[in-house]
Amino acid sequence: MNWIAALLLLSAPPAFAAVGEDAVKSSVVQFFTVVKESDYYEPWKQGYQTNLSGSGVIIAGNRILTNAHVVANQVFIQVRKAGDAMKYTARVEYVAHDSEVALVSVEDPQFFKGTTPARFGGLPYQRDKVAAYGFPTGGEQLSITEGVVSRLEVNTYTHSERSLLLIQTDAAINPGNSGGPVFKDGRMIGISFQSYSGSGAENIGYIVPITLIERFLADVKDGRYDGVPALGVFYQKTESPALRALAGLAPGADGVLVSRVAYGSPAWEVLAEGDVIQSLDGVPVLCDGTFHFRKDERLEFSHLANLHQMGEEVALGLLRAGRPLKVRLKLQPFKELVPGPDYDKRPTYLVYGGLVFMPLSVNYMNLWESKDQAPRFRHYSADQLPSEKRREVVFINQVLPHDVNIGYHNLRKAVVERINGREISGMKDVAPALAAPLGSRHVIEIDYHAGDEQPGTRIVLDAAAADAANAAILSRFDVPADRSADLR
Repeated sequence: MNWIAALLLLSAPPAFAAVGEDAVKSSVVQFFTVVKESDYYEPWKQGYQTNLSGSGVIIAGNRILTNAHVVANQVFIQVRKAGDAMKYTARVEYVAHDSEVALVSVEDPQFFKGTTPARFGGLPYQRDKVAAYGFPTGGEQLSITEGVVSRLEVNTYTHSERSLLLIQTDAAINPGNSGGPVFKDGRMIGISFQSYSGSGAENIGYIVPITLIERFLADVKDGRYDGVPALGVFYQKTESPALRALAGLAPGADGVLVSRVAYGSPAWEVLAEGDVIQSLDGVPVLCDGTFHFRKDERLEFSHLANLHQMGEEVALGLLRAGRPLKVRLKLQPFKELVPGPDYDKRPTYLVYGGLVFMPLSVNYMNLWESKDQAPRFRHYSADQLPSEKRREVVFINQVLPHDVNIGYHNLRKAVVERINGREISGMKDVAPALAAPLGSRHVIEIDYHAGDEQPGTRIVLDAAAADAANAAILSRFDVPADRSADLR
C-alpha cells in the first residue's frame, strides 16, 4: 500500500459492523517460546535456555500474528487457543524486528477448527474505546482489559530502537500481553507490544498500529521481509528566525534543515547538509519536522517514508542555497556504524593468535549497564555515522592467553585502526590483512592509549608463531572454528 492510499484509508472513521465476542475470543492465542540467545562476550557460544510466554492472534489464511520479541532467538514454539488445553507446535514464517511483528504458522489443521480470523479495522482516533486481549502474567485464562486511545505518535520501539508510529492507550498491558490483539468494535486495530512505568507514570501501554501490520503483510508477499525504510538524514527544526534566514526560508515558509546524511543511506549523494526539506511526496513538512495528519493531529514526517516498501521512490521538495528543487530517492536498507539490536543471528568474530576480533554492536554494548559501557563505544554508537573509511567499528574484545601473545593478555575493547598497514573498515578486511604480514611480523594498530596495563598503540605478533599456535589456542578454549560462519 502506498502512503497516499494509507492516508485516504485512515482519513475517516471506519463504519464496520460489530463482530461477535465469541468470534473475537476464538482468534486469540497463547505462545510458549523456548529461547536461546547468543553470547556476545564469547561469540562462539550460546547462553542459557530460557522460557517465555506471550500472546497472538489468528488472521486470514491460517496464520498467526504476534510480536517479534515473543519469538526472537527462539528454538522451539508452541501455541494454544483460548479456552483449549492442547498445545500445538508452531514455526516462524517471517519476523519484522524493526516494527515488532511476526507471522507464525501451525501445520496441524486441527488447531484452527472453531476459530474465526480477526478482521482488520482502521486506525483509531483519540478517546476511542479499545479492548486488549491476551494472556498476561498472573493467570492462565484469557484476559481482557479496556481503555481508551490516549494518543498516536512516532516514538521508540524498545525491541528495535526504531522510531515508528504507535498507539498509546490506558488499557492495562502487562508482560504476557505482548502480541495480543487490540480491538475496537470487534475489529483489530493493532497488537500490544510494550508498556511504560516509572517516574510516576501510570496506565501507559503501547500498540503496534494496523498500518504497520498491513505494511508488513504486504512486504512479505514476495517471500521475504525487506524492512521498514528510512531516509537516513538527521535534521534540525527551523524555529529560530536567525536560522531560518541563514537557510534561505522566506517568512511563513516551512521545512527542516538537513544537518547530517548517513553514508550508504537512501539520502546519500542525493541530499546535502544545509538542504531544507519542505515536502515529502507532496505533503508539506512543518518547521518542527511534523506534518498535518488528521484534524488536530500531527506526526513526524519520517512516518511518510516508513509507510513505503523498500525499493520504492519518494519525492522530496527541497530548498537548496535558497532555490527550490525537487529530487527523488530510492529507499534501500543501510547499516548504522554500530548496528543492532540484532536477533535470530549468531555474532561475527575471528580469532587469530588468541586475539578475538569482533564488530561493535548494540548487543555487545548491552552486556553492561549504560553507565558501565566504554565511553568511546558510546561515542561511536550515539554520535558517529558510517563512512567510506569505516563501515564497522572492529575491535579486539579479549585475548585468549598463550605464549605467542604475551604482553597483551590484559587487552580489552581495543578498536582496530590498521593491520599490517591496511585500513580496517569492517570485519571482512581483517582476514585479508592478516594474510599479508609485514615481513615476519603482524603489526596491529589500535586506538587504545590509556591504562597502566595497556600495551600501547600497537600489537606486534610473530607471524609464523601465531600461525602455528592458532589451532592449539582454539582447542584450549573450546572454540569450534577460528571464525564465524559468515566470514568463511
